[in-house]
Amino acid sequence: MGIRGELYTTQVTLTNRSYFFNVKENRTGDVFLQIVESKNGKEGIERDRHQIAVFEEDMQKFFAGMDESLKFIQKNKKERDKLRAERKAAKDAKYSSDGIAGKKRYKLKAEDPDARPVDPNAPKKTGRIHVVSKRSNK
Repeated sequence: MGIRGELYTTQVTLTNRSYFFNVKENRTGDVFLQIVESKNGKEGIERDRHQIAVFEEDMQKFFAGMDESLKFIQKNKKERDKLRAERKAAKDAKYSSDGIAGKKRYKLKAEDPDARPVDPNAPKKTGRIHVVSKRSNK
């Protein structure tokens, strides 16, 4: 038996957290699974550490509940992916022209049939703000 009653340990390392799955035996000989989540903070300093223990007699019920949750997640993901694909298809159909999906078509001012003819004597719009003072110079 290892340090602190450890029989077996495996680690899963992710970007900002690690999971440890420790199979342990306590002083009375009970075998249990300890799941530890360790989150890294700024500069790699360990901040949060959470753990749960599942005893041998409860593992079947625990894993049955976990399996149900995983099945729900997978089913829900398929539904969300289907809905996302439908939304994307509707958006592509809305913006497509000439049956080309995925390509957005923008109207140019020259193509706009409702565009008014430009008055050559009108001041040009440069995008700058022109401020006129209303103060009188006395």
